[in-house]
Parts: sequence; structure tokens; C-alpha cells
Amino acid sequence: MADVAALAGVSQMTVSRVINGTATVRPATRERVLAAMRSLDYQPNTAARALATGRSSRLGVVAHHATLFGPTSTLHEIERVARSAGYTVSVITADALDTVGIRTAVDALRRQPVDGIVIMTPHRDAVAGVEALDCDVPIVTVHGRTGHGAAAVTIDQRAGARRATNLLLSLGHETIWHIAGPQEWLEAQERAEAWATALRDADRPVPDLLQGAWDARSGYELGRQLLVEHPEVTAVFAANDRLALGLYRAAAELGRRIPEDLSIVGFDDVPEAAYYAPPLTTIRQDFGQVGKLSIALLLDEVDNGGATVRYPVVDADVVLRDSTAPPPG
Repeated sequence: MADVAALAGVSQMTVSRVINGTATVRPATRERVLAAMRSLDYQPNTAARALATGRSSRLGVVAHHATLFGPTSTLHEIERVARSAGYTVSVITADALDTVGIRTAVDALRRQPVDGIVIMTPHRDAVAGVEALDCDVPIVTVHGRTGHGAAAVTIDQRAGARRATNLLLSLGHETIWHIAGPQEWLEAQERAEAWATALRDADRPVPDLLQGAWDARSGYELGRQLLVEHPEVTAVFAANDRLALGLYRAAAELGRRIPEDLSIVGFDDVPEAAYYAPPLTTIRQDFGQVGKLSIALLLDEVDNGGATVRYPVVDADVVLRDSTAPPPG
């Protein structure tokens, strides 16, 4: 720091203010200090800063199934926003979303240490795991609100599922079948409940729930079974875009045209959904906004001892493409 100060022609205190993002440094002085840091390849000593400030400038994330589109997108935004705020991020993948798995992951992060932790809780066992925690660092949960008292960011799954169902009903379909995700996942459960409620509210029959995994294979197998056993089906709401993709193949093999014979709505709006044949109508979840809000809440907890807004809800909107149409005839 002394070398940087000498090269920039400022005091070490000014260098410290630039590193810590203090607003009282004039822009020209700040740029001169930053140029000196780049010239000398200076990197702040995070261990020393942690001893001096009592903070590690590190945040932790407990994730599971981070290869899925939603968790991956959320993690990317969490890391980006945290980095812009001067924090690094440590990610621990929980081996299981239960009490032991959550506690083990949180303990591993606390040993690093971290100033706060984001825990992804899309599974009912993960909710129970967070509720059982006794943790002395701020926690924010994502995709599942708990009774722990932690701030939480969620997406309005029910509103998205109602919009998917009502869209198909508005096109004139008598009823809509649903290929659901695993019901131990909170998102799958909420989507299925909202689908059934929307049909009852419209005084339409509620077909049997078809429950699968979050993958295209389930969509294909359940879709083929559905279309063979119930050839009268004209509309299906799939709980995610992967399930919808499997249903596309099943329909093609059985000679069912999309959307002329069969309308399909997915959920998530993965980047590939716009390139299905035909492009998939789906429900868009703003995972980037979820990542931004989770870090904003966590830093509010870290800096102020409590989040100003504790339970923000991100909306889920229809993305209308070419996989939906009125029923045949």
C-alpha cells in the first residue's frame, strides 16, 4: 500500500479509502490510485483486511442441482452482483437437501469464514434443514421461505402456473393436462396446485396429475402414455421446458402436430425454448433478478443487521410463441 501511495502521490489513508470504496475520494484521485494499483499489480490482502475490519469480504452460497438452468442462472447473477460490491463468493454443493446436508454445507462455509450465506431451498427437506439451523451469520433463502426468520426471495410460481392454464383455456381448450415435476420440490407442488385451482375456478374438469422428473425423458414417456391413452387431449401444461421438449418428441412420433393438434406451454424460458420446432410458449422466470435481490437482502443484513424488505416476490410472465393455438375444429 505504501508503494501504491508513493506512485500515486497520495497518502496510504487515501489508498485505503479507494480500496474500501469510500465516496469522499475525488474521481481524479481515485483514478490515479487505481492506475498505480494496476501498474504495480497490487492486490489487497484480504486476510489482513478481515483482521482489521472484522469482515471477510466473502459470501457463501449453498446450492443443489446447480447444473439445472434456474440454479445456474441464479448463481451467475449472485457472483456477479457480489463481485461488484467487493465480495468474493464461495459455493458449496449440498450432497442432500436435508437437515444434515444443509448443516454440513453451512458449517463448511462458516469455517472459511463468510459474512453471510445464501441458501437455495427449492425442496421441502431443505426448508426443514434451514429451520433446524443455529447459525450466527445472516442467511437469505432462495426459492423457498422458511420459518427460520431468514429473509427470502421467491418467484410467484402460482401466478405463473395460473397464467399458463388460463392462456390455454382462453384459446378454447375444454381442459388442460399437466405434466408435473417431482412433488417434493416446492416449485413443482405450487405449479400443480395452481393449475388445478385455475381449472376448478373455470368450472372445468381436473385431469389426473402426471408426475415426472425435471428432464426430457419424463416428458417423453409421460407424454407418449398420455397421448396414447387419451387421444382426445388438445392442451398440456408442462412444469418445465425440458418436460415440454420430451412431449414434443412424443407428439411427433404419434403424428400429433403442434399447435394444430396439440397446444403446449412450458415453464422457465430456457434459451433453447425459442428454437424448439415450433418455438415454445412458456412462463419466464427472472432468475437474474432473484440473484440480485438475494445479494441485496444479504448485504442489507450484513451492513444493517436486518433486511429492509424481507420477502420480495419476483413475477413470472408469459412468453407467447408458436406452440399454442385453438383446439382442432
